[in-house]
Order: sequence, then C-alpha cells, then structure tokens
Amino acid sequence: MTSIVRWDPFREMAALRNTMDRLFEEPFMQRSVLWERPMIDEWSLALDVVEDDDKYTVKASLPGVDPDDIEVTLTDNVLTIKGEMKQDEEIEEKNYHLRERRFGRFTRSIALPATVQADKVEAINENGVLTLYLPKTEEVKPKKIAIRKQIEHKK
Repeated sequence: MTSIVRWDPFREMAALRNTMDRLFEEPFMQRSVLWERPMIDEWSLALDVVEDDDKYTVKASLPGVDPDDIEVTLTDNVLTIKGEMKQDEEIEEKNYHLRERRFGRFTRSIALPATVQADKVEAINENGVLTLYLPKTEEVKPKKIAIRKQIEHKK
C-alpha cells in the first residue's frame, strides 16, 4: 500500500541545515561517507543563553532524559552539558512508519563571556527543560557610576 505525504519545504530545509550543522561540528575523519550519519552516535544539544546584569540563564530541552543521565560541568568558564538519551526497548523495525527521535549521547560546551561563581550555580530540571542559573562574579557585574555636577565658581 502506498501512502501520500504532503511535501513540506521547511522540513526539507531543516533537515539540510541539521546535516550541515553536523558536518561542521564533527571532525571530518569520523565519517565513512560525507552524507551518512557520523560513526559515533552523538549529537549536539540546542541551548538558549540569556544574560542579565547578575547572571546567565541557560536552558536546554531534554524531554525524556533522566536527570541522573545528565552531567553539567564548569571549567575555566566553559560550561559543558553532556548525557545520554536512552533508546526505547527493542521494537520491531518493520512496524515503524516514522522514526525521528534522537537517541544516544549528546554534548555541548560554550565559553561564557564573563566569569561566573561556580560554587553558586543552580540547576533545575522541570518538565524536560534543564535550566541553569550562573551568577556572575562581583568584579564583572555592571556598576553604576554617579556623575557629580560641577559647581560654578564666581569670579
């Protein structure tokens, strides 16, 4: 039986972008053929990073990942999040109509633009979203400088 699937150009563009992202994120020698999946089953984690005066807030969507399978480290102002999304129990492949969910190891490292207080970092995993609060050190927080008015001297 043949099924008809509506063509979605945005899905095609997103797939091409993901392929290009993987091409530039992973060393070339790890691939057996240019457009195949990498030989190691590892993928990069998408992040949102927001900065305000006091802290950085980092969010990562990790639905279905056990918090015990996530490791967060901060070394020399480089934040690294890595872990593993475990695959479901074996299901006969012939019954799949579509299989797009990612499984395997993931890792992501970012260099933070300013120094943070590593001992005060908070990590919260709620509803599949890992949120990290990274407070800045006092030295890098913006300081307001008061401007004095010059008093005019009479001659």
